[in-house]
Amino acid sequence: MSVILEARDLSYTRSGRTLLDGVDLAVREGSLTVVLGPNGAGKSTLVRMLCGELAPTRGRVVLNGDTLASIPAWLLAHKRAVMPQASDLTFPFTAFEVAGLGVEGLGRGLSRADRHRLARTALEHADVAHLAGRNYQTLSGGERQRVQFARVLAQLAAGRTVETRQVLFLDEPIASLDLKHQLAVLAKAQDLAREGLTVVAVLHDLQLAAGIADEVVLLQNGRLVTHGKPHAVLTPACLTEVFGVALTGTGLPPHPWMIASP
Repeated sequence: MSVILEARDLSYTRSGRTLLDGVDLAVREGSLTVVLGPNGAGKSTLVRMLCGELAPTRGRVVLNGDTLASIPAWLLAHKRAVMPQASDLTFPFTAFEVAGLGVEGLGRGLSRADRHRLARTALEHADVAHLAGRNYQTLSGGERQRVQFARVLAQLAAGRTVETRQVLFLDEPIASLDLKHQLAVLAKAQDLAREGLTVVAVLHDLQLAAGIADEVVLLQNGRLVTHGKPHAVLTPACLTEVFGVALTGTGLPPHPWMIASP
């Protein structure tokens, strides 16, 4: 598979503190890449720069062969979708309207009926179709997270009418979810990657990451420790070095509810 997303000497400094330092990374098209590391390792900072939310202090990001900074905002919205850790809204939108935000102003040749259909389908995929008429502000944290997942799915569907090579960024997408919906969101991410979408996700659960990721990126103190297949990265020696914990066995045990790997 070809490389779709690259970080070249990516660094970010704020208030005199270096949050990311000289990261070089290549993400293959159609892969599910999981970013791991302890708290403060720079995971969210890396994702925010890869998706264009933050401008690097040094280095650059290349998407589909173009420097990210050179891509117009309207076109970038067709090329990638971002699900942040948390999303608060001060307006009394319904869940359907929030999902519909993903398709507003995007796509080519889409009627209003087409846009409504994309939003409804996305809500179904996120298992929140039954909440379509509910006020977003009255939903639980996990329900809001799933509505936001529907929003990015709708955005990708609309954007696909203009750009077929797309990237989905998920920053701790399962943090507020119960076990059933954690597995459902990750299973959907796997399915999307198998269909050719590139997915970059930040997770904290090493066992889940080992079971679903095509590749793992391991950060520590803003630096890239290593990048590769889960079995090659998540070794006892590496986990001890980065997380300061020792495994009792010879390797990371599988998650008890692990999704079957492709």
